[in-house]
Parts: sequence; structure tokens; C-alpha cells
Amino acid sequence: MLKYTCPDGTHCYRAIHTAHAVFRDDEGKLIARAEKGDQSGMYEFEIKSFEILQSGVTYD
Repeated sequence: MLKYTCPDGTHCYRAIHTAHAVFRDDEGKLIARAEKGDQSGMYEFEIKSFEILQSGVTYD
């Protein structure tokens, strides 16, 4: 599972198998690319950071 932190301080989670890439765009912003929930393609969104969550570990 991946935890993405958004620029506004909120966060969201994505299954590791839906993650495609994390990269910096031409403006230097950190961008995540993931598969859409309906599997119709990819979408991109700006993030502040991300972490890979380990199975069986509880994060507070």
C-alpha cells in the first residue's frame, strides 16, 4: 500500500499494484501516476511526499 501526502496536508492511499510512477514535472512538482479505479486508464495528481506501508505494521 502506498500513502500519498497531498500539498494541502491531506493524504490518500493506493494499492501498490495500481501505482505506475512518481516523478517531477517541468515545474518541479512531485507527481504520482496511478491506475483509475475502473481500470480505464491512468491519471496524475500532485503530491508532497509518499511512503510505502509495510504489511502487518500499524501506522499511527
